[in-house]
Amino acid sequence: MDNPAIARLDAAITRVEQAIAARHAADALLERRCATLKATMAQAVAALDAIIANEPAGEGDR
Repeated sequence: MDNPAIARLDAAITRVEQAIAARHAADALLERRCATLKATMAQAVAALDAIIANEPAGEGDR
C-alpha cells in the first residue's frame, strides 16, 4: 500500500475486528457462567425445598 492513510485505516479496521471478536468471546463466557449459576441455584433451591418438606410441623417456628 502506497498511501499511509489507507494503511492506518486498514490497521484501525483490524483493531475493531479484534475488539469485536474479544467481545463475542466474553459474551459467550458470561452466558455459560450464567447458565451454570442458574443450574446450581436451581439445585440448591430444590435441596432446600426437600429439607423443608421433610421438616416436622412447628420445627421452623423457632
